[in-house]
Amino acid sequence: MTELPHVDPTRPLLLVDDDATFLRVLARALGSRGFEVITAGNFDEARTLTRRHRPRYCVLDLKLGEENGLRLIPELHTLVPDLRVLLLTGYASIATAVEAIKRGAHDYLAKPVDADAVVRALLDGDNADDDGEPPDAPEQPLALRRLEWEHIQRVLTECDGNISETARRLGMHRRTLQRKLSKHPVRERPERED
Repeated sequence: MTELPHVDPTRPLLLVDDDATFLRVLARALGSRGFEVITAGNFDEARTLTRRHRPRYCVLDLKLGEENGLRLIPELHTLVPDLRVLLLTGYASIATAVEAIKRGAHDYLAKPVDADAVVRALLDGDNADDDGEPPDAPEQPLALRRLEWEHIQRVLTECDGNISETARRLGMHRRTLQRKLSKHPVRERPERED
């Protein structure tokens, strides 16, 4: 495979995820696509490696153990202002995507994701002007269950991932909220073409 034309060989890509297997597999795949990859499994490692290597790109998981990856984005930008951050999550929501963009992420992808999608997200618009606009809302109205999921995600983001505070604000029992969060996001049924 040929090296990607826009990859800066002098500055690495920082990959931050607490899932060691995912981290190893994605690091290998991105390395084969021309990136020099350094990996971190938590906030402290990510900060240390960012100070030491001044990466050009960062692929960051939303959930890092008990930590919320959204909180790390501004810190990384303070250390390396031109860092391009791609946020990955297994629990995609519009609220989280908007919050990620507001905090300085350049793009947002839902897991599972392949290395080619990561590369496209990192390099698309790398040399273009970024308008900083959050992603557009879907044109079709969302189903009630999906709206509930989006609302829970928005409040959870406002509470910096604090489950107890989120449950209090939503007026539900903490265990009920945890049960709702443990389920995968509600998926919309694809429209049928007649």
